[in-house]
Amino acid sequence: MSRRLVGVWSLAVVFFFSTVGASHCSIKGLPLIRNISELPQDNYGRPGLSHITLVGSVMHGMKEVEVWLQTFAPGSKTPIHRHSCEEVFVVLKGSGTLYLASNSHPKYPGNPQELPIFTNSTFHIPTNDAHQVWNTGESEDLQVLVIISRPPVKVFIYDDWLMPHTAARLKYPYYWDEECHQTTVKDEL
Repeated sequence: MSRRLVGVWSLAVVFFFSTVGASHCSIKGLPLIRNISELPQDNYGRPGLSHITLVGSVMHGMKEVEVWLQTFAPGSKTPIHRHSCEEVFVVLKGSGTLYLASNSHPKYPGNPQELPIFTNSTFHIPTNDAHQVWNTGESEDLQVLVIISRPPVKVFIYDDWLMPHTAARLKYPYYWDEECHQTTVKDEL
């Protein structure tokens, strides 16, 4: 192979890998229209979860909203958690249960309401209300579109519904923001 061909090939490889890295954590060169099946997805150590950030603050420079596509296998769930932002869910397919504890108890979440969720349903989580989404179905995935305000999300995780608010563990940046997160933001709570 000629030197010129090797040089061109090397330049193409460097360009490809630098473009891939830049487009994942930067809005520079980010196409306006993207194919969801080509976006990065991961379970972030949670078996049964598939998370895709469709558009986000850390990866795409959004300032007011962030949008995720999450799929939960039967039996999988989110941790019990709360965050200092509003959250809206649209159930695209499947069914499950939303466990929601209103922010009315000053010391801990308390006993949650159990609310059925199903295909074509939508629900919202008020700021700082502890909640958990669980695919309680036996055979079908639960797939939801999630919209949050005030990204990037700061999540407080509970071991159970009676764990004191002061003992909840702050996870920030959250798992899907870790790779691209560059600045430290003081918690608002």
